[in-house]
Amino acid sequence: MMHSPRILIVDDEPFNVEILLEYLEDSGYELDTAEDGQAAWEKLEAAPDYYDVIILDRMMPRMNGLEVLARIKQHPVMQSIPVILQTALAAQDEILEGIQAGAWYYLTKPFDEELLTSVLGTAVEDRQRYRRLQEESNVAGRTFGLMCEGRFRFQTLEAARDLATVLANACPEPGKAIIGISELLINAVEHGNLNITYEEKSRLRDENRWDEEIAKRLSEPEYARRYVEVHYRRDPAGVEVVITDEGEGFDWQKYMDMDADRAFDTHGRGIAMSRMISFDSIEYRGKGNEVVVRVDSMGSRNEAAA
Repeated sequence: MMHSPRILIVDDEPFNVEILLEYLEDSGYELDTAEDGQAAWEKLEAAPDYYDVIILDRMMPRMNGLEVLARIKQHPVMQSIPVILQTALAAQDEILEGIQAGAWYYLTKPFDEELLTSVLGTAVEDRQRYRRLQEESNVAGRTFGLMCEGRFRFQTLEAARDLATVLANACPEPGKAIIGISELLINAVEHGNLNITYEEKSRLRDENRWDEEIAKRLSEPEYARRYVEVHYRRDPAGVEVVITDEGEGFDWQKYMDMDADRAFDTHGRGIAMSRMISFDSIEYRGKGNEVVVRVDSMGSRNEAAA
């Protein structure tokens, strides 16, 4: 059974820590605190895979939030841990700086309890999903790693997650690849074949009707015959995956990087996260309903670094 989500709160102001602890006391999360960035890093370094989400203050003594964040994102185990950067600075450029550093979730002071609960819930949900996928990707990894080429087609989110596990296992670093591949396969179903817009997903999630709407559209004649096609190919230089859906396409360019205007949304990070964590290259073609990703072999990366 998966453990209760473990949250590390990092802030040098005791009053802020008390507020967060009060808001989250009945959440069911395991809560831990650190009084500054240095103390936080010592805890993280001692147990890299222990925490599920980090709520991180930006301005702190000894080591500020961005320094801690940089170390987290450079660490091979910790880089996929969601970090919620919290600060009194609400200017667009400050938010963008944090996002570009790898803080996919954002909170501003003074804290809004409802927003805190929503953002933290999303971060925990993302982390748990990635953990499950990474655990599954360890199964039969050697066998899948022998696959040189394959073609697949599917319709449902469950099938997307299952296929993501297979494809990730055939990549040089399955634990990293699983995050990006799963995000893109899920996007191909949700936003591609089922034609659910960004705005619709925001509304459906707020209304807790997301799963219901997915099931409904999958049963409708307009969408029931649509498939996602996937072509996997491995050569000595690495792995290439081509994902094609039957949707109308979308303006993919604005999702390649996180946008400060979407910093407080509870979704919309998948493509940018995939690009940073999982792939050496990602390319959308045509109207945006076909995406090609590449993961270089370890040997190719070593040659490039040299």
